[in-house]
Amino acid sequence: MDFDLTKEQKMIQKEVRHFAKTKIAPRSEELEETGEYPYDLLEEMAELGLMGIPFPEEYGGMGSDWVSMHICIEEISRADLTLGALLDVTTSVVGQEIFAFGTEEQKKKFLVPIAEGKKIGAFGLTEPDSGSDAGALLTTSVLEGDEWVLNGTKQFVTNIGLENASLVIAAALAKDSKGKEIVSTFIVPKDAPGFQLSTRYKKMAWKGSATHEVIFKDCRIPKENLLGHPDRGFAQHLAVLETGRISIGAVAVGCAQACLDESLRYAKGRKQFGRPIFDFQAVNFKLADMSVGIELARTAYLKAAWLKDQGRAHTFEAAVAKLYGSEMVEKVASDAVQIHGGYGYMEEYPVSRYYKGVKLLQIVEGTSEVQRMVLARLLRGKR
Repeated sequence: MDFDLTKEQKMIQKEVRHFAKTKIAPRSEELEETGEYPYDLLEEMAELGLMGIPFPEEYGGMGSDWVSMHICIEEISRADLTLGALLDVTTSVVGQEIFAFGTEEQKKKFLVPIAEGKKIGAFGLTEPDSGSDAGALLTTSVLEGDEWVLNGTKQFVTNIGLENASLVIAAALAKDSKGKEIVSTFIVPKDAPGFQLSTRYKKMAWKGSATHEVIFKDCRIPKENLLGHPDRGFAQHLAVLETGRISIGAVAVGCAQACLDESLRYAKGRKQFGRPIFDFQAVNFKLADMSVGIELARTAYLKAAWLKDQGRAHTFEAAVAKLYGSEMVEKVASDAVQIHGGYGYMEEYPVSRYYKGVKLLQIVEGTSEVQRMVLARLLRGKR
C-alpha cells in the first residue's frame, strides 16, 4: 500500500498551490464582497490546464488522473471555495459526463473547449419540486423532426451565469418507442432558441459563484444533442455525481486546511494572560482535533479518487468522502471562529467567510441525509 503521490501529482500540487496562494487567495475576500466573477483568474486556470487534468490530450486535457484533479480542487478551494466548486461542476460532472457517455462528435464539439477552459459547463438536475427526490423531475422533452423540444425549469444551476458558460447538461422526461416514460440527458447550449437565463440567486455566501435559475421554453436543440443512451439519463447523472461527491470532499478539505492555517497563525500570535493562546490546552486540543479531521477527510477523498482511477467500484467511498468531509469542515470552521474569539466574527478575518460558506457543502451533490441513505442501502446489501 503506497500513500506517496507520484512525481507528476506532486508537481501538479506544487504548481496549483503556488497559483492559489499568490493569485486567488489575495482576492477571495474581494470576490465574496462584490460578487464579481473573476474571469481573469479563470483564464489563468485555463492556461494552467486545470479544467482538463483527467481528460486525454486528444480532447483538450492534460492526460493525467482523477487523483491529480482532486488534489487540484483541494488547493484551489484552500484559497477560494467557489472556484473549487466551479472545477467540480465543469470538470468532475459536466466534462466527465460528456467524456463517459458522449459520441466522438460530441466530445470534439463540447468537451474540448471545456477541457481547455475556454468554455465552462453547467449541470441542470434540481427543479422547484425535485431536489433530493431527483426522480420527481418535471422537465419534458419531445422529439419533433430533427430537434428535441424541452420545457421546464432548472434551479440552482452553478456556473451558468458566467459569460463563458457554454452549455447545461440537463435531465428531462421523454417517451421510448413503446410510449413508456423514461429519463434522458441532453446537451443544451446556452444560445439555443428558448433557453432563458433567469434569476441570479442572492445567497448568504458563495456570492462569486454564478448560480441561476434556467428556464426551457420550447427550447430547441439538435437531435444529436441527446447524450448517451435515451433511457439511461438518470443513471448517467448518478454515475458522474459519484465523482462530484469526491470533489466536494476535496473542496471541504481545502477549506478546512485554510481554517487550520488561519487558526494556527492566530493562536501563535494572540496573547492572553501573558502567553500565546496556543499554549492553552483548550485551544491546542481544538487545533489537534481539527488536524485529525482534515487528515481523515483527505485520505477518504484520495482513496475514492484512486479507486476511480483504477476502474474499481467507489460508490461507498465517494459517499464517505462527501459526507465526512462536508460535516468535518463545518466543525473545523466553527472551531476556527471560536479560537479567534470576537475577531472571528469580524469580516476582515477569513474564518468568518469560511464559516458562512461551508454549510452549503452538506447540501450540494446530495445532502448529508442522501449520503446516509446511499451508505445504508449499500450496507443492507453486504453479507
